[in-house]
Amino acid sequence: MTPPASASTANPSAPDLQAIKARQQVAWSTGDYGVVGTGIPIVAEQLCESIDLRAGERVLDVATGHGNAALAAARRYARTTGVDYVPALLERARERAAAERLSVEWLPGDAEELPFPDASFDVVLSTFGAMFAPDQQRTARELARVCKPGGRIGMANWTPDSFVADMFRVSSQFVAPPAGLTPPATWGDEAHVARLFGPSIAQIRATRRELVFRYHSFVHWLDVMRTFYGPMNKTFAALAPEKQAELARELEVRVLRLNRSGDTSFVVPSTYLELVITRAGAKVPEIDC
Repeated sequence: MTPPASASTANPSAPDLQAIKARQQVAWSTGDYGVVGTGIPIVAEQLCESIDLRAGERVLDVATGHGNAALAAARRYARTTGVDYVPALLERARERAAAERLSVEWLPGDAEELPFPDASFDVVLSTFGAMFAPDQQRTARELARVCKPGGRIGMANWTPDSFVADMFRVSSQFVAPPAGLTPPATWGDEAHVARLFGPSIAQIRATRRELVFRYHSFVHWLDVMRTFYGPMNKTFAALAPEKQAELARELEVRVLRLNRSGDTSFVVPSTYLELVITRAGAKVPEIDC
């Protein structure tokens, strides 16, 4: 019997998603995302409120990073699990949970292959995490699979017109992303998300929100990003010094257009799409006659 062809054999032009994921894992392991992520917990707190999280619900935070959404859920007395494929980030998350005396289970896990049975969680969350998994269709399938029928999936994803998406576009002019890879910011388009989940969901509520990044200056922001934000760290490391300077200038141009501080400080908004998705398949309650 002839074995089934792999994706790369069946379609030679298709990107090697496993190889891409391996490179991404190295990138996210570089630096210390915890330093960057400490500036955005407000997104997870807002998401937990929008999804109307209840005490006692079982919650999964996918691609938890250093734990923002998992910790926000635990503060609301949910039974919370956070998964990520970067061990160092899980260790940061454990430190934060211990400092707040919060009970959270932290496990190694991949957004494209979650280590849980079907319908394990009442709520599945991801803030700027699952959107970066290279196989978007498989990721959506996994988020829906582990969510109970009638449960909720909550996501915060950068929009295609956001400052963060523009930052990645600028970087890609210097270090090209893998050919054929769908940009992560497409997760910030409601219609695209609806297509990814298909009939597994009953309803989507989408709200455009804004996160404001605040730093001492552009130089301060760039230093933090180059040092601690894995993808940016790897991009700069791949460039010769003159190209690094050119990339820095291009990023500064974008920042100057958006900076609303009125002085030399860095106050730059970035839009994101907050999604509250209801999983299909909820049972209709019986009515006694």
